[in-house]
Amino acid sequence: MHDSVLKMGVYVRSVILGHMRYYAVPMSAVSVSDFRMAVGRIWWRVLRRRSQKTHVSWAQMERRVARWVPQTRVCHPYPWQRFGVIT
Repeated sequence: MHDSVLKMGVYVRSVILGHMRYYAVPMSAVSVSDFRMAVGRIWWRVLRRRSQKTHVSWAQMERRVARWVPQTRVCHPYPWQRFGVIT
């Protein structure tokens, strides 16, 4: 909560990429995208609580999310492509 936005952005990106590399299988892109947006909303709430004087608008947060949070992509092939090996 007290780190700079740069450090928080690097951490959030690593969390999202790790989640995508493990869970982004075919037909789960919607769930991974929901997780991505949930992390963005939690990050926004944390940034809003940092100060009593300033207010982080959602427009500012959308720019941060676009910069730091990677887009959802499927990282694994379909099972019939993975296991359809003829030996």
